[in-house]
Amino acid sequence: MEATLPIPVIDAGRSVVMTIDDNAIILANRELLCCDLSEGAVILDLETGVYYGLDAVGTFIWGLIQEPKSLSEITEAVLAVYAVERVRCVEDLEKLFAEMAKLNLIEVRK
Repeated sequence: MEATLPIPVIDAGRSVVMTIDDNAIILANRELLCCDLSEGAVILDLETGVYYGLDAVGTFIWGLIQEPKSLSEITEAVLAVYAVERVRCVEDLEKLFAEMAKLNLIEVRK
């Protein structure tokens, strides 16, 4: 069973240009509100009024990044819980975090 890491795409026409390496530190934006639901979570950006939905995998990852973690630490945590190939996991996490950074949901420190 492969895990997917979906979040809403605001502008599907724009490609993600940010690259995130294994040593990059990921941290959730502390100014957002998050509410856990039975099968995921909802994140509210108070500044824009926009809600973002996370599935169970996204909620797991959101929980991980409440404290600064490197991409490699997050990858290892996801691989320990979900049956997903390492290459796919890294690719999905890079895409997820690039999109989340573009939406100001996270901070990426080099």
